[in-house]
Amino acid sequence: MNANSSPFRGPGGVVHNFNAGPSILPKEVFEQASKAVLNYNDSGLSILEIGHRTTVFQEVMDEARALVKELMLLDDDHEVLFLHGGASTQFMQVPMNLLDEKDTAAFTDTGVWSSKAIKEAKLFGKVEVVCSSKEDNFSFIPKDFAVPNDAKYLHITTNNTIYGTQWQKIPKTSNPLVADMSSDILSRVLDFNAFSLIYAGAQKNMGPAGVNLVIVNKNILGKVKRSIPTIMDYRNHIKEGSMLNTPPVFAIYVCMLTLRWLKAQGGVAAIEKLNNAKAELLYKAIDENPLFTGTVKKEDRSKMNVCFVMDDPSLEASFLQFTKEQGIVGIKGHRLVGGFRASLYNALPISSVEVLAQLMKEFALQHA
Repeated sequence: MNANSSPFRGPGGVVHNFNAGPSILPKEVFEQASKAVLNYNDSGLSILEIGHRTTVFQEVMDEARALVKELMLLDDDHEVLFLHGGASTQFMQVPMNLLDEKDTAAFTDTGVWSSKAIKEAKLFGKVEVVCSSKEDNFSFIPKDFAVPNDAKYLHITTNNTIYGTQWQKIPKTSNPLVADMSSDILSRVLDFNAFSLIYAGAQKNMGPAGVNLVIVNKNILGKVKRSIPTIMDYRNHIKEGSMLNTPPVFAIYVCMLTLRWLKAQGGVAAIEKLNNAKAELLYKAIDENPLFTGTVKKEDRSKMNVCFVMDDPSLEASFLQFTKEQGIVGIKGHRLVGGFRASLYNALPISSVEVLAQLMKEFALQHA
């Protein structure tokens, strides 16, 4: 297929990728990764065929882990792991390691992914849902709730990809704090050391699907009474440096390249400034346009996933086609919410947001 016949390209062959995940990554990362597939560092071997026990790949793993620690300012108590699978694996691996059968874990229910995490945790112990926004279709982040003192941990999903909500203020608790950060990892400055465990599928802001970043305070491990299968025990992965079994080599390599790129941009603080500008631009375009309405309470709006609908749903198909012809990709909303969703991950340039905002304005003028 040539560029002119691509179903994605707009005028001049440009694509503006707003996919929710797998999602946009920096162009230079793709260029470096594609060269490594053919010939990694002039070794004559592809990165896909280099042994994971070699010093060549050990250097990749070491650099990826070191960059995470550097970019997130992690202390020595926090270990960085790159594991198989996505965040869904962690829905059961977290309680398997942290929750005994007679103990209780506290959960906030703010979307589909937190609901799934709750379901899995119930297989290993007791669960208390301390707050939920389900009755309002997860359109806000609950503010007033109490966490039982005896809860082994509090679990939150920091950003809700489907519904477009985000914890703007991380709850303060004396309980260990566990977070699914899959869709906003490394997008904003947080006190990452305040979390006892963080997990994130890589396919939003870090790399391709198939690898999972886990950051765990080693002091919370080894306290459950159950026998944990070897491959599911975080302590074993820490001991073996994320190479207890063959790791997802290529996915980790791409993560390393993306982390290098993020550092070169000025780190998390610099990318947060850009992300804020992108979100502000698009939400302004929504709020000022008579055809569109945001679906989330303003104070809880996500900087990563912007969800909105049209007041006249009959125009949705026309708007999608109009934007598609201009190279806009991936803005159709999730089936549970409908409407539209524009994902503004780290690698998305602000110029793409400017194009979408302008197209929204033009479409409104056409249908005034």
